Amino acid sequence: MLLIDAHLDLAMNALNWDRNLDMPVHAIREHEQGMEQKGRARGTTAFPEMRKGEVGLSVATVISRTARPNSPADGAACQEISYAKAQGQLAYYRVLEWQGKVRMISDWAGVEAHMKDWDARGAEAPLGFILSMEGADPIVSPEQVPLWWNDGLRIVSLSHYGVSAYAHGTGTVGGLTDQGPDLLRAMDDVGMILDVTHLADQAFWEAVDIFNGPVMASHNNCRSLVPGERQFTDDQLKEVIKRGGVIGAALDAWMLYPNWIKGETLPEVVSLEAVADHIDHVCQLAGNALHAGIGSDLDGGYGTEQTPHDLDTIVDLQKMADLLQKRDYSDEDIKNVMHGNWLRFFKTAWSA
Repeated sequence: MLLIDAHLDLAMNALNWDRNLDMPVHAIREHEQGMEQKGRARGTTAFPEMRKGEVGLSVATVISRTARPNSPADGAACQEISYAKAQGQLAYYRVLEWQGKVRMISDWAGVEAHMKDWDARGAEAPLGFILSMEGADPIVSPEQVPLWWNDGLRIVSLSHYGVSAYAHGTGTVGGLTDQGPDLLRAMDDVGMILDVTHLADQAFWEAVDIFNGPVMASHNNCRSLVPGERQFTDDQLKEVIKRGGVIGAALDAWMLYPNWIKGETLPEVVSLEAVADHIDHVCQLAGNALHAGIGSDLDGGYGTEQTPHDLDTIVDLQKMADLLQKRDYSDEDIKNVMHGNWLRFFKTAWSA
Protein backbone atom coordinates (compact mmCIF):
# COMPACT_ATOMS: atom_id res chain seq x y z
CA MET A 1 0.00 0.00 0.00
CA LEU A 2 1.17 3.54 -0.76
CA LEU A 3 2.56 5.13 2.39
CA ILE A 4 3.15 8.83 2.99
CA ASP A 5 5.72 9.67 5.66
CA ALA A 6 5.36 13.25 6.82
CA HIS A 7 8.81 13.62 8.36
CA LEU A 8 12.17 12.33 7.17
CA ASP A 9 15.51 14.10 7.75
CA LEU A 10 17.05 12.70 4.59
CA ALA A 11 19.42 15.53 3.68
CA MET A 12 20.59 15.83 7.28
CA ASN A 13 21.56 12.16 7.26
CA ALA A 14 23.30 12.45 3.91
CA LEU A 15 25.28 15.61 4.64
CA ASN A 16 25.82 15.55 8.41
CA TRP A 17 26.50 11.81 8.60
CA ASP A 18 27.99 11.35 5.13
CA ARG A 19 25.49 8.60 4.32
CA ASN A 20 25.01 7.52 0.72
CA LEU A 21 21.25 6.97 0.71
CA ASP A 22 21.44 5.21 -2.65
CA MET A 23 22.95 2.26 -0.75
CA PRO A 24 20.67 -0.27 0.96
CA VAL A 25 20.26 0.20 4.70
CA HIS A 26 22.21 -2.93 5.60
CA ALA A 27 25.13 -1.86 3.40
CA ILE A 28 25.19 1.51 5.17
CA ARG A 29 25.19 -0.28 8.52
CA GLU A 30 28.13 -2.40 7.46
CA HIS A 31 30.00 0.70 6.28
CA GLU A 32 29.42 2.37 9.67
CA GLN A 33 30.59 -0.54 11.82
CA GLY A 34 32.93 0.72 14.52
CA MET A 35 31.62 4.30 14.48
CA GLU A 36 30.65 5.35 17.99
CA GLN A 37 28.18 8.18 17.31
CA LYS A 38 24.62 7.44 18.40
CA GLY A 39 22.64 5.76 15.62
CA ARG A 40 25.69 4.68 13.63
CA ALA A 41 25.38 1.20 12.10
CA ARG A 42 21.75 1.23 13.28
CA GLY A 43 20.07 3.26 10.52
CA THR A 44 16.67 2.36 9.10
CA THR A 45 16.10 4.54 6.04
CA ALA A 46 17.56 4.73 2.55
CA PHE A 47 16.12 5.04 -0.94
CA PRO A 48 16.02 1.29 -1.78
CA GLU A 49 14.01 0.60 1.39
CA MET A 50 11.71 3.56 0.77
CA ARG A 51 10.90 2.05 -2.61
CA LYS A 52 10.43 -1.42 -1.17
CA GLY A 53 8.21 -0.01 1.57
CA GLU A 54 6.18 1.99 -0.99
CA VAL A 55 6.98 5.31 0.68
CA GLY A 56 6.12 7.02 -2.57
CA LEU A 57 5.71 10.48 -1.07
CA SER A 58 7.37 12.01 1.96
CA VAL A 59 7.96 15.34 3.62
CA ALA A 60 11.73 15.82 3.48
CA THR A 61 13.41 18.38 5.70
CA VAL A 62 16.14 20.91 5.75
CA ILE A 63 17.34 21.62 9.29
CA SER A 64 20.04 23.78 10.86
CA ARG A 65 19.55 25.30 14.28
CA THR A 66 21.26 28.50 15.42
CA ALA A 67 22.81 28.48 18.91
CA ARG A 68 21.75 31.30 21.23
CA PRO A 69 22.00 32.23 24.93
CA ASN A 70 19.60 30.47 27.32
CA SER A 71 18.84 27.76 24.75
CA PRO A 72 19.73 24.18 25.70
CA ALA A 73 20.34 23.17 22.07
CA ASP A 74 23.53 23.64 20.10
CA GLY A 75 23.69 24.98 16.56
CA ALA A 76 25.40 27.30 14.12
CA ALA A 77 27.07 30.51 15.28
CA CYS A 78 24.59 32.71 13.42
CA GLN A 79 21.49 32.50 11.24
CA GLU A 80 23.47 33.23 8.10
CA ILE A 81 25.34 29.96 8.64
CA SER A 82 22.07 28.15 9.33
CA TYR A 83 20.77 29.52 6.03
CA ALA A 84 23.85 28.34 4.13
CA LYS A 85 23.70 24.85 5.67
CA ALA A 86 20.00 24.51 4.84
CA GLN A 87 20.67 25.66 1.29
CA GLY A 88 23.32 22.96 1.05
CA GLN A 89 20.74 20.37 2.08
CA LEU A 90 18.37 21.74 -0.54
CA ALA A 91 21.16 21.40 -3.11
CA TYR A 92 21.38 17.70 -2.21
CA TYR A 93 17.70 17.23 -3.04
CA ARG A 94 18.10 19.20 -6.26
CA VAL A 95 20.92 17.05 -7.59
CA LEU A 96 18.88 13.94 -6.80
CA GLU A 97 16.02 15.49 -8.75
CA TRP A 98 18.33 16.31 -11.66
CA GLN A 99 19.40 12.65 -11.66
CA GLY A 100 15.77 11.53 -11.84
CA LYS A 101 15.85 9.80 -8.45
CA VAL A 102 13.37 12.08 -6.71
CA ARG A 103 10.68 14.54 -7.66
CA MET A 104 10.32 17.78 -5.69
CA ILE A 105 6.64 18.68 -5.34
CA SER A 106 5.34 22.14 -4.52
CA ASP A 107 1.65 22.20 -5.48
CA TRP A 108 -1.41 19.99 -5.76
CA ALA A 109 -1.03 19.53 -9.52
CA GLY A 110 2.42 18.15 -8.80
CA VAL A 111 1.00 15.71 -6.26
CA GLU A 112 -1.64 14.52 -8.71
CA ALA A 113 0.92 14.00 -11.47
CA HIS A 114 3.23 12.16 -9.09
CA MET A 115 0.45 9.89 -7.86
CA LYS A 116 -0.49 8.98 -11.42
CA ASP A 117 3.14 8.17 -12.20
CA TRP A 118 3.49 6.14 -9.00
CA ASP A 119 0.28 4.23 -9.77
CA ALA A 120 1.58 3.46 -13.24
CA ARG A 121 5.20 2.62 -12.46
CA GLY A 122 5.29 1.97 -8.73
CA ALA A 123 8.80 1.95 -7.28
CA GLU A 124 10.24 2.61 -10.75
CA ALA A 125 8.95 6.19 -10.48
CA PRO A 126 10.98 8.88 -8.67
CA LEU A 127 10.39 9.23 -4.94
CA GLY A 128 8.21 12.25 -4.25
CA PHE A 129 9.47 14.88 -1.76
CA ILE A 130 7.65 17.89 -0.31
CA LEU A 131 10.17 20.32 1.19
CA SER A 132 9.89 21.22 4.86
CA MET A 133 12.03 23.21 7.28
CA GLU A 134 12.38 21.86 10.83
CA GLY A 135 13.10 24.89 12.96
CA ALA A 136 12.94 28.23 11.15
CA ASP A 137 16.43 29.58 11.92
CA PRO A 138 17.52 29.23 8.25
CA ILE A 139 14.94 31.92 7.46
CA VAL A 140 17.22 34.82 8.36
CA SER A 141 14.31 37.27 8.64
CA PRO A 142 10.58 37.20 7.80
CA GLU A 143 11.35 39.18 4.65
CA GLN A 144 13.20 36.14 3.32
CA VAL A 145 10.08 33.93 3.27
CA PRO A 146 9.26 34.66 -0.41
CA LEU A 147 12.80 33.63 -1.41
CA TRP A 148 12.41 30.31 0.38
CA TRP A 149 8.98 29.90 -1.21
CA ASN A 150 10.58 30.33 -4.63
CA ASP A 151 13.11 27.65 -3.62
CA GLY A 152 10.20 25.23 -3.17
CA LEU A 153 9.82 25.37 0.62
CA ARG A 154 6.19 24.67 1.55
CA ILE A 155 6.15 23.69 5.26
CA VAL A 156 7.86 25.39 8.22
CA SER A 157 8.06 24.56 11.91
CA LEU A 158 9.05 27.58 13.98
CA SER A 159 11.45 25.86 16.34
CA HIS A 160 13.15 22.53 16.99
CA TYR A 161 15.01 21.79 20.24
CA GLY A 162 15.75 24.92 22.25
CA VAL A 163 14.87 28.48 21.32
CA SER A 164 14.90 29.61 17.69
CA ALA A 165 14.79 33.13 16.33
CA TYR A 166 11.01 32.83 16.29
CA ALA A 167 9.74 30.61 19.10
CA HIS A 168 10.45 28.45 22.12
CA GLY A 169 10.70 24.78 21.24
CA THR A 170 11.26 21.39 22.84
CA GLY A 171 13.05 21.55 26.18
CA THR A 172 12.08 25.16 26.89
CA VAL A 173 9.15 27.10 28.36
CA GLY A 174 7.91 30.20 26.60
CA GLY A 175 6.09 31.63 23.65
CA LEU A 176 6.89 33.32 20.37
CA THR A 177 9.82 35.72 20.16
CA ASP A 178 9.39 39.29 18.95
CA GLN A 179 9.95 38.13 15.37
CA GLY A 180 7.57 35.17 15.59
CA PRO A 181 4.33 36.94 14.67
CA ASP A 182 5.96 38.63 11.67
CA LEU A 183 7.22 35.29 10.38
CA LEU A 184 3.76 33.74 10.73
CA ARG A 185 2.19 36.63 8.82
CA ALA A 186 4.81 36.32 6.08
CA MET A 187 4.08 32.60 5.85
CA ASP A 188 0.37 33.38 5.61
CA ASP A 189 1.01 35.83 2.79
CA VAL A 190 2.67 33.25 0.52
CA GLY A 191 0.55 30.23 1.52
CA MET A 192 3.10 28.36 3.61
CA ILE A 193 1.93 25.50 5.86
CA LEU A 194 2.67 25.73 9.60
CA ASP A 195 4.01 22.58 11.25
CA VAL A 196 3.38 22.98 14.98
CA THR A 197 5.62 20.05 15.95
CA HIS A 198 8.28 20.85 18.60
CA LEU A 199 6.61 24.06 19.78
CA ALA A 200 6.58 24.69 23.52
CA ASP A 201 3.03 24.82 24.88
CA GLN A 202 2.79 28.61 25.13
CA ALA A 203 4.32 29.06 21.70
CA PHE A 204 1.86 26.53 20.24
CA TRP A 205 -1.19 28.47 21.40
CA GLU A 206 0.24 31.83 20.42
CA ALA A 207 1.12 30.53 16.95
CA VAL A 208 -2.25 28.97 16.15
CA ASP A 209 -3.97 32.13 17.37
CA ILE A 210 -2.01 34.32 14.91
CA PHE A 211 -1.62 31.98 11.94
CA ASN A 212 -4.59 31.74 9.57
CA GLY A 213 -3.27 29.15 7.12
CA PRO A 214 -3.08 25.34 7.11
CA VAL A 215 -1.77 23.67 10.27
CA MET A 216 -0.28 20.18 10.64
CA ALA A 217 1.75 18.22 13.17
CA SER A 218 4.23 16.25 11.09
CA HIS A 219 5.63 14.01 13.85
CA ASN A 220 3.90 14.26 17.19
CA ASN A 221 2.53 11.81 19.73
CA CYS A 222 0.03 12.02 22.58
CA ARG A 223 0.92 13.29 26.04
CA SER A 224 -2.00 11.45 27.64
CA LEU A 225 -0.30 8.17 26.65
CA VAL A 226 3.34 9.17 27.20
CA PRO A 227 3.86 12.11 29.58
CA GLY A 228 6.31 14.82 28.57
CA GLU A 229 6.24 18.22 26.93
CA ARG A 230 7.50 16.84 23.60
CA GLN A 231 4.07 15.21 23.15
CA PHE A 232 0.84 17.17 22.65
CA THR A 233 -1.99 17.41 25.15
CA ASP A 234 -5.46 16.34 24.07
CA ASP A 235 -6.44 20.01 23.79
CA GLN A 236 -3.54 20.66 21.43
CA LEU A 237 -4.41 17.62 19.33
CA LYS A 238 -8.04 18.75 19.19
CA GLU A 239 -6.91 22.17 17.99
CA VAL A 240 -4.95 20.63 15.10
CA ILE A 241 -7.98 18.48 14.28
CA LYS A 242 -10.31 21.50 14.42
CA ARG A 243 -8.04 23.30 11.96
CA GLY A 244 -8.33 20.38 9.52
CA GLY A 245 -4.80 19.18 10.22
CA VAL A 246 -3.25 15.74 10.39
CA ILE A 247 -1.05 14.41 13.21
CA GLY A 248 1.77 12.11 12.11
CA ALA A 249 2.70 9.41 14.62
CA ALA A 250 6.45 9.39 15.37
CA LEU A 251 8.56 6.29 16.00
CA ASP A 252 11.19 7.66 18.38
CA ALA A 253 10.88 5.19 21.27
CA TRP A 254 11.09 7.74 24.07
CA MET A 255 7.88 9.23 22.64
CA LEU A 256 6.21 5.81 22.70
CA TYR A 257 7.22 4.38 26.08
CA PRO A 258 6.73 6.20 29.42
CA ASN A 259 9.92 6.71 31.42
CA TRP A 260 12.20 5.71 28.56
CA ILE A 261 15.81 6.52 29.50
CA LYS A 262 17.93 7.35 26.46
CA GLY A 263 20.99 5.13 26.25
CA GLU A 264 19.68 2.73 28.87
CA THR A 265 16.17 1.47 28.04
CA LEU A 266 16.22 -1.30 25.43
CA PRO A 267 13.92 -1.41 22.37
CA GLU A 268 12.49 -4.75 23.51
CA VAL A 269 10.12 -2.90 25.84
CA VAL A 270 8.17 -1.24 22.99
CA SER A 271 6.65 -2.49 19.73
CA LEU A 272 4.79 -0.99 16.79
CA GLU A 273 1.60 -1.60 18.79
CA ALA A 274 2.54 1.55 20.71
CA VAL A 275 2.48 3.53 17.44
CA ALA A 276 -0.99 2.13 16.78
CA ASP A 277 -2.01 3.27 20.28
CA HIS A 278 -1.15 6.88 19.43
CA ILE A 279 -2.87 6.70 16.04
CA ASP A 280 -5.95 5.24 17.71
CA HIS A 281 -5.96 7.95 20.38
CA VAL A 282 -5.99 10.68 17.73
CA CYS A 283 -8.84 8.89 15.97
CA GLN A 284 -10.83 8.65 19.20
CA LEU A 285 -10.35 12.37 19.86
CA ALA A 286 -11.46 13.20 16.32
CA GLY A 287 -14.34 10.75 16.29
CA ASN A 288 -13.07 9.41 12.96
CA ALA A 289 -9.90 8.27 11.20
CA LEU A 290 -9.45 11.44 9.12
CA HIS A 291 -6.73 13.21 11.11
CA ALA A 292 -4.15 10.52 11.90
CA GLY A 293 -1.15 9.66 9.77
CA ILE A 294 2.51 8.69 9.97
CA GLY A 295 5.45 11.04 10.40
CA SER A 296 8.04 8.51 11.39
CA ASP A 297 11.12 10.70 12.03
CA LEU A 298 13.15 7.55 11.39
CA ASP A 299 16.90 8.18 11.54
CA GLY A 300 16.20 11.58 13.06
CA GLY A 301 19.43 11.46 15.05
CA TYR A 302 18.96 7.88 16.23
CA GLY A 303 18.58 4.36 14.84
CA THR A 304 17.20 0.99 15.87
CA GLU A 305 18.59 1.44 19.37
CA GLN A 306 15.69 3.88 19.86
CA THR A 307 12.83 2.46 17.77
CA PRO A 308 10.24 -0.28 18.41
CA HIS A 309 11.93 -3.67 18.51
CA ASP A 310 9.84 -5.03 15.60
CA LEU A 311 11.07 -2.37 13.18
CA ASP A 312 14.26 -3.10 11.25
CA THR A 313 13.91 -0.64 8.37
CA ILE A 314 11.37 1.83 7.07
CA VAL A 315 9.83 -1.05 5.10
CA ASP A 316 8.29 -2.21 8.37
CA LEU A 317 6.00 0.81 8.48
CA GLN A 318 3.78 -1.32 6.24
CA LYS A 319 3.04 -3.43 9.34
CA MET A 320 0.86 -0.58 10.59
CA ALA A 321 -1.90 -1.60 8.18
CA ASP A 322 -2.21 -5.05 9.76
CA LEU A 323 -2.06 -3.64 13.27
CA LEU A 324 -4.92 -1.26 12.52
CA GLN A 325 -6.91 -4.01 10.82
CA LYS A 326 -6.63 -6.12 13.98
CA ARG A 327 -8.19 -3.17 15.83
CA ASP A 328 -11.19 -3.34 13.48
CA TYR A 329 -10.28 -0.32 11.41
CA SER A 330 -11.94 -0.52 7.99
CA ASP A 331 -9.95 -0.76 4.77
CA GLU A 332 -10.89 2.84 3.99
CA ASP A 333 -9.75 4.03 7.42
CA ILE A 334 -6.44 2.21 7.03
CA LYS A 335 -5.83 3.75 3.61
CA ASN A 336 -6.57 7.16 5.09
CA VAL A 337 -4.01 6.69 7.88
CA MET A 338 -1.39 5.28 5.50
CA HIS A 339 -1.75 8.00 2.86
CA GLY A 340 -5.24 9.35 2.27
CA ASN A 341 -5.34 11.88 5.08
CA TRP A 342 -2.10 13.51 4.04
CA LEU A 343 -3.28 13.65 0.41
CA ARG A 344 -6.53 15.32 1.46
CA PHE A 345 -4.65 17.75 3.70
CA PHE A 346 -2.32 18.91 0.93
CA LYS A 347 -5.15 19.10 -1.59
CA THR A 348 -7.12 21.35 0.75
CA ALA A 349 -4.11 23.44 1.72
CA TRP A 350 -2.93 24.02 -1.84
CA SER A 351 -6.34 24.37 -3.47
CA ALA A 352 -6.97 27.29 -1.13
